Amino acid sequence: MNFLAPLFLFGALAVALPVFFHLIRRTAREKLPFSSLMFLMPTPPRVTKRSRLENLFLLLLRCLVLCLLALGFARPYLQKPVSARLEPGRQIKRIILVDTSASMRRDQLWPEARAKAEEFLRKSSPADSVALLAFDRQVRPLVSFDQWSSLAENERVPLALQRLAEITPGWASTHLGNALTRAAEMLEDNKSDAQSQQVLRQIVLITDLQDGSRLEGLQGYEWPRGLELIIEPLKAKRPTNAGLQLVTEREDWDQAADAPLPRLRVSNSADSKREQFQIGWVRPGDKGFSGAPVAVYVPPGQSRIVPAPKPPPDLPAEQLALTGDDHDFDNTVHVVPPKAEVIQVLYLGADSEKDAAQPLYYLKRAFQQTRRQNVQILSPSASTPPGQTNGPEARLMIVTDALPEDRLKEVQQGLAGGKTVFFALKDLPVAQTLSRLIGTNNLPVEEAAIANYSMLGEIDFQHPLFAPFADPRFSDFTKIHFWKHRRLDVDGIPGARVLARFDNRDAALVHIPAGKGAVLVLTSGWHPADSQLALSSKFVPLLYSILEQSGAIKTQLAQYNVGDAVTFHTESPGPARPLIIRKPDGSQVQPTPPDRFSETDLPGIYSVTSAPAPFRLAVNLAPEESKTTPLTLEELERLGLPLKHAAAAKPQLSEKRRQHLLAAELENQQKLWRWLMVAAALLLLLETVLAGWLSRRQPAPTLSL
Repeated sequence: MNFLAPLFLFGALAVALPVFFHLIRRTAREKLPFSSLMFLMPTPPRVTKRSRLENLFLLLLRCLVLCLLALGFARPYLQKPVSARLEPGRQIKRIILVDTSASMRRDQLWPEARAKAEEFLRKSSPADSVALLAFDRQVRPLVSFDQWSSLAENERVPLALQRLAEITPGWASTHLGNALTRAAEMLEDNKSDAQSQQVLRQIVLITDLQDGSRLEGLQGYEWPRGLELIIEPLKAKRPTNAGLQLVTEREDWDQAADAPLPRLRVSNSADSKREQFQIGWVRPGDKGFSGAPVAVYVPPGQSRIVPAPKPPPDLPAEQLALTGDDHDFDNTVHVVPPKAEVIQVLYLGADSEKDAAQPLYYLKRAFQQTRRQNVQILSPSASTPPGQTNGPEARLMIVTDALPEDRLKEVQQGLAGGKTVFFALKDLPVAQTLSRLIGTNNLPVEEAAIANYSMLGEIDFQHPLFAPFADPRFSDFTKIHFWKHRRLDVDGIPGARVLARFDNRDAALVHIPAGKGAVLVLTSGWHPADSQLALSSKFVPLLYSILEQSGAIKTQLAQYNVGDAVTFHTESPGPARPLIIRKPDGSQVQPTPPDRFSETDLPGIYSVTSAPAPFRLAVNLAPEESKTTPLTLEELERLGLPLKHAAAAKPQLSEKRRQHLLAAELENQQKLWRWLMVAAALLLLLETVLAGWLSRRQPAPTLSL
């Protein structure tokens, strides 16, 4: 038996005091004077040669009570292993997760993280199995379990330290939830040992635990049983951190003189010591501002949105910076004004764009040029030879008149290449061109007999073409009146799908698959002679929906975050040319596959060369990485994380301190002092009863003369 507070055992010495005082007593303590004896000579009482103890059992009970109280206050416990982690020969399977996100660039966080990881590595026993992982947006294994077990004991730690020294914090955001679940799954995958019950599985997380860490997936995640999570939080010495982010719609800003300047968000951490900041344009490589900066006041824990200052005339407006902050890793924003996407639509019809009675007049005015898109309607004349109108680059062809044979072949080639052909049957001759195009001879088409007007009575909102109108606020097409339409026998067209019908059940809009492409047939025209469609609010959204379904809209964004994948839309006639991308550090990369680039690992300007139209991209830090206020352990516990108590898990504790904590845990589990207190109470009760009984048995004292 051991004692947590052994000094209380000295209290047991108090039992010797009453015995000692009883043995040395010589005279009676109390004297009763009697007046009748005043003339007698006093004689001392006779004392035997040895003092004797009376009522030994009562004295023994009282001494035993004192001993039990002393033992109880000393908090005894039985020495036995209660923590399987500390059993001799118990193997530990441990994953060390090291945060390498952009927020780890602050102060001395990275050296401190390396020191903590090194300490855990060096304390690993030969029986332990260790894996070292680095994480930010992705999880990267530095040393796997297989590599650790395949090395000799004296080679394991040096290899892990070497791999740890080769990495530095990057610029990606912190996906803490993905890292923890990935580590837990790795431990579960390596749970096939014969002695799996004797293996302690442990995750050691070394991170700054910032508030911007993404914790998706942790709320409902079912953690494996027996797994421990030890968190080693890192804290920056200087808490002030303010971040700068671009919040203007990325497609709404360009460098035109009358264009609005970008808007910026300045966020300040809750534990910040500063409130005054400045924003201005800078030249790459320069430290100071170019031009007058803008002063911004942001209290701790809040954010402000401000417009950027006007850049100097001789400075390309590409880089904005924030000053007044202790940590500059998130104080720069790179801006690349997007170029308008050129979308070509081939219109095949004998209309004049100035005639308000013809479909082309309304089509030209429906596609307005914006900063995001520039839709060009190509309307070749009858004398223009096919192939000389940039028709091969147009993903959408609109046909409103009967076509000659050479034009029909051009449309057929477009269908074979996956393009979309939109037919507007404004008269019966157009139907003959449609019949020849889809390979159906003598397609039955006739003018529908309409008493007054027709309306759209049935629309397939499940089709992607009408999906934008599925909301009840936009699904009402009954206000569009059709004065004329053509009755088309859809049953005779293979694969035809009716997307909209008139109120008399005639087909209004039909989708016909043709090779890699598709044919859309509107059985009426949108010009005033046929309908009110061109004058309704549904006309422009419907045209853009057709344009989007044809694949013509492929917006190339200009603003990305670190780690985002970039998809390139650089289709051009002729043989494909490989893209060469120049990164902000000057290196050149050829993406694989050629239409997707994932190496956006640095903030800055990326230049895409060797494309038909070279362009640039801006990559910035993710906005959530600026939220550096530390998370509390209580927030993580609410997510169900299997946290290990820090006092019982820190390996840097001394052996004496560790043994003391183990002893306290054992004593707290056994609680032997409670039984000692119960026994002392019972003995006191017995002693009280015995003392009362003995006092009643003693005879009354007699007086002898």
